[in-house]
Amino acid sequence: MTFDQIAWLPLCAGVTIAGLVLSFLAFRRRGAAAGMRVAAWALLPVAAYLTGALQALWTIGATVVGFVTSLIFNPVVWSGVAVTGLAVVLFVVSGFMRGRKLRLARGDKPGKSAEAPTAPQQRPVTGQKAGPAAGQPAGKPAVAAAKKNNDDDFSDIEDILKRRGIS
Repeated sequence: MTFDQIAWLPLCAGVTIAGLVLSFLAFRRRGAAAGMRVAAWALLPVAAYLTGALQALWTIGATVVGFVTSLIFNPVVWSGVAVTGLAVVLFVVSGFMRGRKLRLARGDKPGKSAEAPTAPQQRPVTGQKAGPAAGQPAGKPAVAAAKKNNDDDFSDIEDILKRRGIS
């Protein structure tokens, strides 16, 4: 069926009239804003017919449907999709191989990342005593004193990070 075989003006007018009836019902039940919104949607079919946009939409829809049906039922197109997939796989694999080659050229050992240290570095925290805090018994760790002095919500996290040597 072609575009010219369909009586578009009566079809668009009927859809618009039905939409305007629904907009009146929406106006009465849900208010003016809802009614105006439905009326705006209802006027679009007649506007598309009068501006010629309906024929453009028909052409776009027919082209998309033709493309999809030729894609689904054509084995040559499926072989093109398979070749595209192979190209993507080759591209990704070559990226991994190139990254490995660059790491080896920098002198890194294979299998280990240059960013991950082997052991955490313990750095002394400035401004703190090595021994127990003032007014604290010698048996309790210094972490309890730091927790007691910090009133914010992140003091527990800060203590854990300090114990791990992360400042």
